[in-house]
Amino acid sequence: MKTSGNTILITGGGSGIGRELALRFNALGNTVIVAGRRMETLEETIAGQRDMHAMVVDVEDPKAITAFAERVVAEHPNLNVLINNAGIMRREDLSSTRDLSDAEQTVAANLLGPIRLTNALTDHLVSQPDAAIVNVSSGLAFVPLSGTPTYNATKAAIHSYTISLREQLKGKVELIELVPPAVQTELTPGQSTREGYMPLDDYIQEVMTLFSKQPTPKEILVENVNFLRFAERDGHFDEAVELLSKM
Repeated sequence: MKTSGNTILITGGGSGIGRELALRFNALGNTVIVAGRRMETLEETIAGQRDMHAMVVDVEDPKAITAFAERVVAEHPNLNVLINNAGIMRREDLSSTRDLSDAEQTVAANLLGPIRLTNALTDHLVSQPDAAIVNVSSGLAFVPLSGTPTYNATKAAIHSYTISLREQLKGKVELIELVPPAVQTELTPGQSTREGYMPLDDYIQEVMTLFSKQPTPKEILVENVNFLRFAERDGHFDEAVELLSKM
């Protein structure tokens, strides 16, 4: 993936990892469109920046995604990079019958959202030079945190879907998976100050170093996520599951 001269769309660009990626890629000489639910947070991201744009989209709404894709291509015909970053994380108690609204919303945002947006933009992206799709999964795709079962499942699905997409779009669009560890963001309440989580600035700095490698790795893995990513291969999967269950 080129690190400059792109037009990049980043969902969930109003906060956390999405916001920091947007600012870092913009600083490298890319035009960046940040998308999300709330215009006010998106405007905070782009304030004072050149070649940055904000657009509202609800990634849980299939009709909104279709209309958004048409608009973004019309307004930014040079779009060649999509970063599927938007997502939610909810705690769930599976020990008794429950309301499934949190699980259903998580699937809609974390799995169906990226699938639908990618599908809506595929015909455009395959026609662009140096096209790339970056799907954000999680270390929890490889070792589940028992308290967030649907979140883990959606991220495991994104990992698998990315592999299939990579094969089908080979030679047309580059597919990269970004696999964060526990990072200090507001993905969940209080997470941005939680002890033991990786500081956001440190995470983004390591990520951008990895993006600058040529060729770009298929998986962007900072050192802190390797314990989870390779838990099964390295023989400590059960230990990792038990460790995460205490969080």
